[in-house]
Amino acid sequence: MLFRLVVFLIALSAASPAMSDGERFVLATTTSTENSGLLEVLTQQFHAATGVTADVVAVGTGQALALGRRGDAAALLTHDREGEQTFVDNEYGTDRRSVMYNDFVLIGPSDDPAQIVGAKNVTQAMKRIAESNATFLSRGDDSGTHRKELRLWKDTSLDKANFGTWYRETGAGMGQTLLTATEMDAYTLTDRGTWIGFAKKRGLKILVQEEPPLLNPYSSIIVTHSALTAQEKRAATMWHEWLTGPQGRKAINGYQVSGVQLFFAPDGEN
Repeated sequence: MLFRLVVFLIALSAASPAMSDGERFVLATTTSTENSGLLEVLTQQFHAATGVTADVVAVGTGQALALGRRGDAAALLTHDREGEQTFVDNEYGTDRRSVMYNDFVLIGPSDDPAQIVGAKNVTQAMKRIAESNATFLSRGDDSGTHRKELRLWKDTSLDKANFGTWYRETGAGMGQTLLTATEMDAYTLTDRGTWIGFAKKRGLKILVQEEPPLLNPYSSIIVTHSALTAQEKRAATMWHEWLTGPQGRKAINGYQVSGVQLFFAPDGEN
């Protein structure tokens, strides 16, 4: 009888997420995942399933990658494929996996002074903004959104160094940049998830969308810095596996704001 009780207790402890209660790690991620409300849902469900706490630092993707390089975060959730690949190639992190995607959209005043509605593509739309000297707000914070914006300008063959006062940098996150755009009747680039969750749209609306260059994929990376403890690495790996597994994908695909799905997690894609 005693033998069977011991076997039962061992099996129970092996199957129970509670064995990780009290463990925690730092997750560096983007402001878009936080502003959209998705991150809170994911971290709460992960904690309920495993007992592990994710201490979230929501910053721009560039800052998140820098935190990983310094060993100040054990896992990353970011959206800049080029920067992520460099991070992994330089052996700061490992096992980059695709997590989900949404897309970027160009928003602006309803009266569209630069007349970007009807442009044949997003490159032409960006050119029209520059040529009309219509106010454009850049986050200017080395975030994934800012990096995407700079690549879009590069595609126009225009030199950003020659832009006039119509081009302004907020140095702020997506939510604050959108708020400033409403106050200035400005154009800006945003991820769709943050835009849907943004309540004070006033006179702004989506003007350019649903083009391949505007795809916005997110990735999960495990940081390999030697300063991280074995416990931090173990907790970060649990998060990485949960997020990219069936439970994480279900949570991502089930998350909606006002009945609209914000992010999409492809089944089984890494």
